[in-house]
Amino acid sequence: MTTNLKLSFSGHETFVFRYGWMKKAVDAVLLDPEIFHSDRAIVTLGVGKNMVASIRHWALVTHLLEEQPKARGNQIRCSDLGILLFGPEGRDPYLEDPNTLWILHWNILANMERCTTWVWAFNFISSNQFTRDGLAESLLEEVRKNGGSPPSENTLGRDIEVLLRTYIPRVGRAAVQEDALDCPLAELELIEEVPGIEAYKLRRGPKPTLADEVFVYALADFWERQAPAQNSLAFTEIAYRKGSPGNVFKLDDNSIVNRLERLDACTNGEMIYTETAGLKQVLRRTIRPSLDYLAHYYNQSPLPLAVEV
Repeated sequence: MTTNLKLSFSGHETFVFRYGWMKKAVDAVLLDPEIFHSDRAIVTLGVGKNMVASIRHWALVTHLLEEQPKARGNQIRCSDLGILLFGPEGRDPYLEDPNTLWILHWNILANMERCTTWVWAFNFISSNQFTRDGLAESLLEEVRKNGGSPPSENTLGRDIEVLLRTYIPRVGRAAVQEDALDCPLAELELIEEVPGIEAYKLRRGPKPTLADEVFVYALADFWERQAPAQNSLAFTEIAYRKGSPGNVFKLDDNSIVNRLERLDACTNGEMIYTETAGLKQVLRRTIRPSLDYLAHYYNQSPLPLAVEV
């Protein structure tokens, strides 16, 4: 990690986000930018005080909401992504498209300051398999190395528990309760339990529910944050660098190459993949905001039908 970022192991109030929370958050902020610092939030969102704080946390870490500059967190606005997905003409307000889940996952993994454990688990552990204790010790070691104040054992344990519940569905509960309590990201099947040894495995593979346009959005966003002045990006950066599409989506090498070979068609020639003299890289002919690729993807589909509540 070796950064001066403020690391966090809380904020979610031990809740994973649930179906309907993101739409509620966007709707509420559109009506009242100060809703999350108002007693009205409990009534408006229809949840308890701790869940209000959790909804705020998850909407911020997924970049659907943004804190207003110089407002000290008291005022929040909807991001362009929040409007695109969950606004009045939102393209997927009910999380029916798995690509919306991939987008939320991508943005969580771009938020080291608020989701340290999530970023660490997907990018910094040395193998695709880990234990709770191993993950905790790895995080504590890094915090100490950077001179930070380590979280308590209970705080870190709860944070790791929420990480696991984000991606692993609950079992042994009544089916009616299951849907209400699971985090939508469990559908992505990115983490699975290893039977018999109390360990967990990150599932690497082709990810067939991830659309090429959403992969390009992630690639463009990664490019903007890591190397905005460069017109080329090496395959190794895209596949293996911390925070890269390859790491965050847990794609295998062949799947990444297949997606990169489709870049020319997917971006109308704005990005192309080349292999020359053993050098594999992506060339960028046009710099376009990453959100444009998402807008193009969602605009190919009709608006969702309204659902009566």
